[in-house]
Amino acid sequence: MSQIDGSDRDEAYARIRRLIADGAINPAAPISERSMADRLGFGRTPVREALKSLAREGVLDVVPMRGTFLRQPSLDEVREIYEVRLAIESMAASLVAQRGAPPELLGFRKRLAGYLGQSDARSIAAMHRLGWDFHSAIVAATGNKRMLQTYDALRLPIMAAREGRPLGAGQARRSLIEHLAILDAIENGDAPLAQMRIVEHLAGVLEARARLDLSAVAGAATFSRPTQQTRR
Repeated sequence: MSQIDGSDRDEAYARIRRLIADGAINPAAPISERSMADRLGFGRTPVREALKSLAREGVLDVVPMRGTFLRQPSLDEVREIYEVRLAIESMAASLVAQRGAPPELLGFRKRLAGYLGQSDARSIAAMHRLGWDFHSAIVAATGNKRMLQTYDALRLPIMAAREGRPLGAGQARRSLIEHLAILDAIENGDAPLAQMRIVEHLAGVLEARARLDLSAVAGAATFSRPTQQTRR
C-alpha cells in the first residue's frame, strides 16, 4: 500500500472513530462502505481498511448477509469496561493532581461552565461530547502514552453503543457539575479527593445508564457507589 493510501486509511479510521464518539452513526443501521466513503470524501479502499481495523478492535460487528454494525456490548461487558475505566481514570486524576494540571486540561473549566443552565437537546449532546473529551484529557495529561492508548481503545465500544448516548438534561447537568468538581480537586492538587470524585462520578453514570433498561438493573447492582469517607 502506498504512503498516500496509508495516510488516507489512517485519516478515514480517525474520522470514523470520531463519528462513533459523537453518536453520529445509527447503531441499528448497517454501515455502508460506499455511503461512508461518500460521507468522508474518501475512496472505498481506505474506508474498507478502516472498518476492518475497527472490527478487529471489537467496535464493529460484521454480520454475514446483513452487513457491518456498531457492536452492542453485553451488560457484563459494559460493567467490566467501567471497572477498568475507573481504575485508569482514578489513577490518572491522582497523577495529574500531584504533578500539576497542564493548561489544556484547565481550559476545560471555561468550556464546561459555559453549558451551565443549558438544557436544549443540542446543548445536551454537546455536553456529552465535551464530557468524553474531558475524561480523555485527564488521561492525556499524565503524559503516559500507553495509558492513553489503552483508555482510548477501552472506551470506544461504550461510545458506539446505546449506553454511550446522552442521558437527558438531568444527568447531563449532574455530570457537568461533577466534571467541574473533579477539575477543582485536580487543580487544587488534592489527589485523594480527585480520585474519590471520579470514582463516584463513573459509578453514578453507570447506574444512570442501567436505569435506561430494566434488564440492566442486576448488572448495575454489582457496581455501587463508594462510601463517602472523612478526609484526613
